[in-house]
Amino acid sequence: MVIDISLAFIILWFLIVVVAAVVETLTMDLTSIWFAISALVAFILAIFGVSIPVQFLVFIAISIGLLLSVRPIAKRYFQTNIISTNADRLVGKKAICIKDIETGGRGEVKINGAIWTAITQDGSAINKDATVEVLAIEGVKLIVKLV
Repeated sequence: MVIDISLAFIILWFLIVVVAAVVETLTMDLTSIWFAISALVAFILAIFGVSIPVQFLVFIAISIGLLLSVRPIAKRYFQTNIISTNADRLVGKKAICIKDIETGGRGEVKINGAIWTAITQDGSAINKDATVEVLAIEGVKLIVKLV
């Protein structure tokens, strides 16, 4: 049994569409879908008898184009696992140390009426009643430095 080369590429592109779609369904990473779309275009070109080099060029061009242009937009649009807490507004603000931060240890600071666990950026100690600046939030604790 001899398979015509054009029929082989029709089958190849179809298999790439199916495999890429299945991988995308399993990972939901918005990566494989672009290859599935590109392979679908190449599949259609193969059905109409377009030359194999053109099929490959179209597949590569569409894949790269979609990955670089549409994927970042789609990732931002479909990103649903981010929960906004507004805690990031604390970064850069001043707080008052209400419990000593021991060297390499934890203490407590008060900012906007709320009490937070705090550590220093460099592990240094900060005494009670000192003013600190919030540098970052790591989990449920603030990273601070003495002002």
